[in-house]
Amino acid sequence: MTTPVTIIGAGLGGLTLARVLHLHGIPATVHEAEPSAEARTQGGQLDIHEYNGQVALEAAGLTAEFRAIIHEGAEASRILDPGGAVLFAEPDDGTGGRPEVLRGELRRVLLDSLPEGTVQWGRKLSGVTALGDGSHELNFDDGFTVTTTGLLVGADGAWSKVRPVLSTAKPVYAGLTVVETYLYDVDERHPATAAAVGAGAMYALTPGAGITAHREANGVIHTYVQLARPEEWFQDIDFADPTAATARIAAEFERWAPKLLALITDGETPPVKRTIHTLPDDHSWDRTPGATLIGDAAHLMPPSGEGANLAMLDGAELALALAAHRDDTETALTAFEKAMFARSHAEAVDAHQIQELCFGDRAPHSLIEFFGS
Repeated sequence: MTTPVTIIGAGLGGLTLARVLHLHGIPATVHEAEPSAEARTQGGQLDIHEYNGQVALEAAGLTAEFRAIIHEGAEASRILDPGGAVLFAEPDDGTGGRPEVLRGELRRVLLDSLPEGTVQWGRKLSGVTALGDGSHELNFDDGFTVTTTGLLVGADGAWSKVRPVLSTAKPVYAGLTVVETYLYDVDERHPATAAAVGAGAMYALTPGAGITAHREANGVIHTYVQLARPEEWFQDIDFADPTAATARIAAEFERWAPKLLALITDGETPPVKRTIHTLPDDHSWDRTPGATLIGDAAHLMPPSGEGANLAMLDGAELALALAAHRDDTETALTAFEKAMFARSHAEAVDAHQIQELCFGDRAPHSLIEFFGS
């Protein structure tokens, strides 16, 4: 008997799960809070790793489609000091195994691979009630209610509404906040900054503060201003006033080279604050009939380049486990969760180490040594 799967969240993890399930003839429905696929920009560029994200896309039968959207040359990276001098540079020679794609384009590839109607848009989950027999009642903000008769999967991110069914853990502040900005037509309008960033990723880091920028397709630079500050430090910054917020953030970098400072001060979109939260490194739960979690809902950690890759691998491995144990969902879930818990624990430890490399007392030299190794 094939168990129907109800997925909450149409991010990369949830969609990969739905796609691999579809390939194996297992019915799935995805409920997504956003009103449509075009409701908002889906974030920046992702490096998709050959040992997890690409494995998931292979299981989804989408390797060719993935290859078609790669931003060639974007694997190049460089580390600069605050004066703009290049301390480390690595070209994209095509052998890195971490090709870059835009999150929105990858999401579109996954959406286009699903049967029409798989994703139910505008379904914002407000709460879940376990009914005691492995089934769950799902209540949505618009008054819609669903009772699951198979497996419920929370792929709904950091503030998952499904997580409380399995775990009492809640995200806590990771000590880092990121402010995003964009520059457009950079080679024409911001040539000095474009040259400083280069063809791929640029890291300008000091203890407690940094500017990371990614060159995206069509002359776009996407900037992440990173500040290791207490959460309360940001409370006096009014992000509803973009000019004032930009000035306050830029003041933390006032001695930096103008071509780097311009990534903040010349931003052509209002600055967006992203407060970084994390779950415990060893987050897990007892096997709970009829439900599980994947991606950030299961193992939220500081940015390390692995989040999207892990979410997709979670989705693919869960689908493959369900396909291998069609008559025994609980056996499938036990095997899947055991592997996921071990993997995510190791990756969470690495993520904290990477945060220390980037913003600890020895930054940026600690990161240079890491890249060099």
